[in-house]
Amino acid sequence: MSSERVFIIAGKRSAVAPRSGVFASLTYYDLAAQVVIDILKEAKIDRLEVDELIVSNALGAGGNPARMVSLEAKLNLSVGGISIDRQCCGGLDAISIGTALIKSGRAEVVVAGGVESYSTRPVRLHPKNSDQPLVSYDRPAFAPAGFNDPDLAEATAKLAREFGISKEEQDDWSINSHLKALKSKEILSSEITPILNQTNDLFTRELNQKICERAPKLSDTITHANSAIAADAASFVVLVSELFLKNKMCKAVEILGSGTSGVIPEEAPLAPVGAIKALLDHTEISLSNVTFIELMEAYAAQAIICTRLCDLDLDKVNIRGGALSRGHPVGASGAILVVRLFNELIKTPGASGMATIAAAGGIGSAMMLKS
Repeated sequence: MSSERVFIIAGKRSAVAPRSGVFASLTYYDLAAQVVIDILKEAKIDRLEVDELIVSNALGAGGNPARMVSLEAKLNLSVGGISIDRQCCGGLDAISIGTALIKSGRAEVVVAGGVESYSTRPVRLHPKNSDQPLVSYDRPAFAPAGFNDPDLAEATAKLAREFGISKEEQDDWSINSHLKALKSKEILSSEITPILNQTNDLFTRELNQKICERAPKLSDTITHANSAIAADAASFVVLVSELFLKNKMCKAVEILGSGTSGVIPEEAPLAPVGAIKALLDHTEISLSNVTFIELMEAYAAQAIICTRLCDLDLDKVNIRGGALSRGHPVGASGAILVVRLFNELIKTPGASGMATIAAAGGIGSAMMLKS
């Protein structure tokens, strides 16, 4: 039976750990399965009630990561799992796809989100041509020949220059992100599934201007201090139909809609601007009525540009800190934004929240929730 309305009834994540850190010995399915098990327990849903599992993963070895997670979490064997790769947007888009499955009537209960183990990502090799030996490469192409496919730090640095964003402004944004996360440490721990006894994000620290001044440069004004570090983490939500929710009678947050947009690959940091516009047009909600905004901070400059172009209220943006204070587990980052929103909204009846994120290749995604 199709469902016009879809709800999140549980949302959890692991702590975010820098690559080669405390989660270095764990596979992506180790991380993901523990979070999936925990949210089903919190939602009071038997593992056999789950109709589908959708998993975003960007750096793994391929195959079907969702099936690996499904088997490790001991879901029903009929849950084949759906794996997607939309790079940074993937975790949020997995939730959008899960919402569509329920609305279509194909499922009543879907677990959706993302996971990344940067620490255990495989070494990538490819031939330059058929006569050459294999050579290693750090990332795949995000655009075909004929498009400019720059390093993302370089692309962000170029946009920072065009928009007149100084290194000091970027550093201040990053310092503030860490400060907000430190002040919210206890609140943030309540949304984290303990894995290896970790209940807080491990990169969050007392960042200051002196540290920022010493930070190695990535490109022009972009440094290690004002960009998000590579990390390991998992993040998932439980999605249910309106009928299932009525039978369960539990607290829930409704998914009002989502939006996506594309720009030229070299301007990927600008992609959330179009996604936000598409989302607001679809939901017919004014930004002034949005209570919480979770904005991806892959780079401080990227976040600053989006707030300017969309005229976002800074008092509503990343109130508990953002990815600059956590880290960037690529396939999970979009889902972390949604889990953050869910955990704010569940405590704030009648409020609404928006999550938005950019990804390599020039794509952006956004989602609106309401309690």
